[in-house]
Amino acid sequence: MAQEDYYALLGVEKSVSAEDLKKAYRKKAVQYHPDKNPGNKEAEEMFKKVSHAYEVLSDADKRAAYDRYGAAAFEGGGGVPRGPAGFPGGGAGGGGFHDPFDVFREVFGQGGGGGGGIFDQMFGGGGGGGGHDGADLRYDMEITLEEAARGVEREISFRKNMACERCHGNGAEPGSKRTTCPTCKGAGQVRRSGGIITFTQTCPSCGGAGQRVEKVCTGCRGEGRVPQTTKLTVKIPPGVDSGSRLRSSGNGEAGVAGGSAGDLYIVLSVKDHELFERQGDDLFCEIPVKFTLASLGGSIEVPTLFGKGSLKIPAGTQSGTTFRLREKGMPSLRGGRQGDQLVRVQVEVPTSLTSEQRKILEEFARVSGDAAEPTSKGFFEKAKKFF
Repeated sequence: MAQEDYYALLGVEKSVSAEDLKKAYRKKAVQYHPDKNPGNKEAEEMFKKVSHAYEVLSDADKRAAYDRYGAAAFEGGGGVPRGPAGFPGGGAGGGGFHDPFDVFREVFGQGGGGGGGIFDQMFGGGGGGGGHDGADLRYDMEITLEEAARGVEREISFRKNMACERCHGNGAEPGSKRTTCPTCKGAGQVRRSGGIITFTQTCPSCGGAGQRVEKVCTGCRGEGRVPQTTKLTVKIPPGVDSGSRLRSSGNGEAGVAGGSAGDLYIVLSVKDHELFERQGDDLFCEIPVKFTLASLGGSIEVPTLFGKGSLKIPAGTQSGTTFRLREKGMPSLRGGRQGDQLVRVQVEVPTSLTSEQRKILEEFARVSGDAAEPTSKGFFEKAKKFF
């Protein structure tokens, strides 16, 4: 009987990468999983086939053998022997049956100790006994551009679940004994059957702890944690930007029954500045200059985030010209060269003139020839040929 193409089963090309192969298998496995298709024998068979195809193609040696010899490389007599129900038997000389859920759990991220993987969230597995780690927390903080440039320390206040002081986090009233959970016999998990497949889930009696207490703590009602307000000093380094995340290890929520505390993530947002616009590590601003300075040239003082800076304006500078002040921008968060400050000048034209100023400008226009042929008139005369 002709063998189905493993690549075709997973809907991929022969040149597929390992990462894309895993993505394709994940999609097919969810599509044909028995729990998604109760009583559907065709879906059950397809689930076995795609699991077998992925197990072969995800192994570099097996994939090379398949590419060279096809499925015949895994039939009895040479290469990898076959086990029951068409699954490979565990190596060049081995025998054992491979549960397709071993591959499924590997792809969907279930840890070797059980609990918390995508597989468990979708199909009810998990547990594993003992404590549970605390959740990570997020704190949003807004800072000014000046604080982002120089760095700053901030004290923050927030509420989180902390270990109960009365029971020290174990959920038992002081003096109360802990006993093995009678439901799971201390395993923290119970097995349940879904047709031909059997898998585990967190024990409903002890919540996966594997133990029960004679009397729960009156301070936390057996939770082991109580919500409290806490304060923390956060040091923000120079160079951060909106979206930067700072991690404070162990300052998330407390774990349960001896589990590790989660982490706190401070997510930063930098306020818009009234003068400066940030472009990566560079800063951009516009400043007005007198038309006399732009014409004659000179030097002016310009503001920076770190004090005043001097900018030389060459004679004849046009409005919109951009100058660069080296290393007057933002510090690099990665420790590289500090950014620059870009200064674009806008030449100011006076809106009102005294009689003396007007007289001087009229004389300037006459000497320059502007009075005889205004720029606007000359421009439109030249532009006539385009219309």
